[in-house]
Amino acid sequence: MARRKRSSPVLEKAVRRAAGMNSIERNLDVGNGLTLRAFSTLIETMRTKENAYNSALSNVDKLYSEMLQTERELGDMTEHMLMGVGAKYGKSSIEYGMAGGVPKTQRRKGLRGESSSSQQPSFIASVDGNRNGNKRVATS
Repeated sequence: MARRKRSSPVLEKAVRRAAGMNSIERNLDVGNGLTLRAFSTLIETMRTKENAYNSALSNVDKLYSEMLQTERELGDMTEHMLMGVGAKYGKSSIEYGMAGGVPKTQRRKGLRGESSSSQQPSFIASVDGNRNGNKRVATS
């Protein structure tokens, strides 16, 4: 997702004002150092900084995309390296564990394999309302 580029309403307003002032007089000077030339210089400085900022955002977007791509490649290679160690040494080996895998002999068994008698009883509570507003709790 590209970062939103910046546009300055102040810059746009200043450009319009400078164009209007330029039609009054090319070397307009209203005193106290406020000249059309200084105004135009500051407008160009702002335009340059805004362009530099927006270019920097584009570069950040590009670097971010490249980083994400490299991260995906690294994740894939990490998985392939572990699978390679598992294929070479076996998934129950010490080497597989050293590479970050969980050896088959150390994996926890899921609840599907256990019998129902070894499980703790489960209570499911539901609240039902009847017509006179009383509530009853049913457990199973």
